[in-house]
Amino acid sequence: MEQFTYITLREKPELKNSAAEWFHSKWGVPKKAYLACMEEYLNHETEYGWYLCLKNNRIVGGMGVIENDFHDRKDLSPNVCAVYTEETYRGKGIAGNLLNMVVLDLKDKGITPVYLVTDHTGFYERYGWEFLCMVQGDGEPEMTRMYIHR
Repeated sequence: MEQFTYITLREKPELKNSAAEWFHSKWGVPKKAYLACMEEYLNHETEYGWYLCLKNNRIVGGMGVIENDFHDRKDLSPNVCAVYTEETYRGKGIAGNLLNMVVLDLKDKGITPVYLVTDHTGFYERYGWEFLCMVQGDGEPEMTRMYIHR
């Protein structure tokens, strides 16, 4: 059985730079944008955190929470963002464990509901997320799905 470690960035702040680089390599969002959000979290300016799955101290999965994940419904906040699991490790429950970790962490801080945008159907429902509505992504021609976890 593979051993994975699930942490918040506050538990291992020394991973900030490598985490920002890892998320940048997956999504193409500038590393400095990730670093700015991570700094706010590490400095306790926000409770919108960053969550990682490690195998042998290497990031194999992760996600963050931000105010708005580049869509027109600014009232639907906060948003889980940058959900990613390395292909080699998909199908092992990593994203589901991270999603549950995020929801519980935010709920413990009195932050609920939580939202996310995705093109996936059927995946997030397994973890208690419900389809809410369609939203317009910034600069996107097509509408995308918005989910809620209450």
